[in-house]
Amino acid sequence: MRIRAAGGLSVEALASSWQAQLALEFERDGRRTVLARRASDGPLVVQKPLYPEGEEVCHAIVVHPPGGIAGGDELSLEVNAAGHALLTTPGAAKWYRSAGPWARQSLDFAVAGTLEWLPRETIVFDGALGELKTDVQLGLHGRFIGWEVVCLGRAGFRKGKLRLETSIRRERELLWLERGTLEAGGKLMTSAAGLAGCRVFGTLVAAPAPVELLKECRRIAATTVLPGLVVARYLGDSTEEAFATFMRLWAVLRPAVAGREAAAPRIWST
Repeated sequence: MRIRAAGGLSVEALASSWQAQLALEFERDGRRTVLARRASDGPLVVQKPLYPEGEEVCHAIVVHPPGGIAGGDELSLEVNAAGHALLTTPGAAKWYRSAGPWARQSLDFAVAGTLEWLPRETIVFDGALGELKTDVQLGLHGRFIGWEVVCLGRAGFRKGKLRLETSIRRERELLWLERGTLEAGGKLMTSAAGLAGCRVFGTLVAAPAPVELLKECRRIAATTVLPGLVVARYLGDSTEEAFATFMRLWAVLRPAVAGREAAAPRIWST
């Protein structure tokens, strides 16, 4: 007998799923940015802070030890950045096929200083049911650069759904809200107004907006300047090309947005 739990999941499904939370706080200690607090529950951790650029910028690698996200899994990352923090991941996030339960990831960023969220790509396998939600709350002087690269299947995306939502606010004023659902076989998959048959797409957002760099950014990727932020897009069939494109954009935007020349995390070279 299968006992149903809240939300329609079976007890077996709940027992086999991962519930993981990680909360990080970065603070200023003089000129140095320190990881002042980290609290985790479940398989989501951060490695030892690194300082490849000197003491002002703290690099940290967020790790999900299971290596993949399955139906019923829920991951939550909360970051409070009062100093300058750069976060990345050691490899691609892999979202696996589900028998029914949804997998969810929520990112909640509060930024009074500077935060760079530069993860590796997200691979959504055929049959996955995934929800990715990102909320960025910027303080008056908060600075943010972040991207998301998504690959729909390695051998196609014929079944499944992906829900995406991103919101960015400054002092509670909404600067950016994007919400949508990609359904395998749906019109957005092939429409010229959607993915146009491509399986890799990505968005890079930077705030505040260095308007003077718009032309240079447009030589690299489709880029738009909106009040308070820059939005750049990638659409194609290669995660490597998408990542390289966003790295080039980051190198252009970082000095103006974060006050630093680009210095790639060491993990990207391993």
